[in-house]
Parts: sequence; C-alpha cells; structure tokens
Amino acid sequence: MEIAPEVREKLLGFQRSEITEFNIYSKLARSIKCEENRKVLLQIAADELRHYGVWRQYTGVDVRPSRWQVFKYVLISRLLGFTFGVKLMERGEEDAQESYGALAHIIADADAIAKDEGDHEDELLALLDEQLLRYTGSIVLGLNDALVELTGALAGLTLALGDRQLIALTGSVTGIAAALSMAASEYLSTKSEESHQDPVRAALYTGVAYIIAVALLITPYLVLDNLYLCLASSLGLAVAIIAAFNYYISVARDLPFRRRFLEMAGLSLGVAALSFGIGYLLRSALGVDV
Repeated sequence: MEIAPEVREKLLGFQRSEITEFNIYSKLARSIKCEENRKVLLQIAADELRHYGVWRQYTGVDVRPSRWQVFKYVLISRLLGFTFGVKLMERGEEDAQESYGALAHIIADADAIAKDEGDHEDELLALLDEQLLRYTGSIVLGLNDALVELTGALAGLTLALGDRQLIALTGSVTGIAAALSMAASEYLSTKSEESHQDPVRAALYTGVAYIIAVALLITPYLVLDNLYLCLASSLGLAVAIIAAFNYYISVARDLPFRRRFLEMAGLSLGVAALSFGIGYLLRSALGVDV
C-alpha cells in the first residue's frame, strides 16, 4: 500500500522504538538469574520483535536500535533494579501507544499493536518478582523513621547545643543506635509474622536504609560552617531523599507519587519544626549556653 511520507516517518520511529526495546529486554534477560523473570522479559522481547516486523512490512526497510537508549535503560536497570528500569521505559512509551491508535484508520495493525503494548505488557510486567521490591516495607520503615527522628533531633540540637561538631557527634551516635534498634525490631517483627520474607534480610534493609539516611543528614554539619545553613541543608537533603525514594516506588510499584511524597515530607519537616521550637524553649528555660 502507498503510505504518505509523514506517516512513513512515524512508522520508522515506531520501528526504531520496537527494535530498541527488543535489545533492552534481551540484554536484561541474559543478566537475570531468576528463571521466571527471564521468561517474562524474553516474552516481552519477542513481542517487541514481532511488532518491529509488522511495521517493517509497511516501511520495507530495516532500522537500527538506539544505542544510547539501550545503554541508558540497561544501566539504570542494573543500578536501580530491572523492574524500575523497564517500567520507567514503558512510562515513556505511553505517548507512542496513543500515536499507534491515531493511525488505526490508516494502518490496520496499529490498533492491535497499541492494545498489545498496553494490556499484554502490563500483565507481563506485573509478573516480575524482584527481591528489592519485596522488602520495600522494610526500606520505608528505615528511611521514614530516620528522616522523621533525625531531622527532628538535628533541629532541636541545633538550637539547644549550638556547636556543629557536637551536633554531628550527638546526631551520629543517636542515629546509629536507633538504626540498630530499628533493625532488631524489624527482625523480630518479620519473624513473628511468619511471612515469606527473610527476617535477616528485612532487618538489613531497614538498618542500612536508616544508616544511609543518617550519614547524608549529618554530612552538612561536617562540611559547612554556618549552623543554620547546616540545618537548612540537612532538611533539603531529607526532602530530596523523600522525593527520590517515592519516585522510585511510584514507578516500580505503579503507586501515586504526589500524595506519598507530601505525606512523608510533611511529617519530617513538621517534626523538625516542632523540635526546633522545643529546643529553643528548653535552652531559654534552662539557661544552657554551650
């Protein structure tokens, strides 16, 4: 059939996208040990190659994959988990699926491919099982507790003590002790629930998430001079950590970002503001001047 030049350009773009995703899914499948996850990714890769073949019937030419896109999404998947990587990539394909449907009156196969891209791949992606996501609750527990408690502690200590090094030392000791306590509590809690999670892994995820948050929030007090700039930087880091983590979860688990981010950020900043006020009142009432 004769195709208008502008339609052919769109089809070539679709073709390039499909062969690019075929390469991404194939590379990821080769690097995954879990047989079930490998089968899912290979099935999606096969679908992408089939879609590429359909578009090729209309364009009559082969196209090369985008090496940058392959490199980018494979790297993201290996650093942050394959579930996050492939779902992030599929988010970017939503506009393409709408474009497929817009060509349905010209290309007979466009509507079927759009449905296949949407429904079938969503079903397959839902089958992916990654260890990191199984322990999301433990990570949330560690991060949320660290951010709420330590931002509050640092805000209170900033006004009560007034010395950067002393605040950093006190915050570090408090944070590490709390991390060990939270890890132990998560171990006992997971063990008592008799869930499919490993209590040791759950405890490690909670403890490590807590300690990472502590290290990041304490850093401004070790490298900056102005006390209130240290506090502002710590609060800014807390908000950045909350935003980054909630974005990760929103993509990997298909959850809403805005509500979760505002709730977690509101708790952390609210506790920090309250602690700052308490620190000021205690310092004034007790006449402490460190």
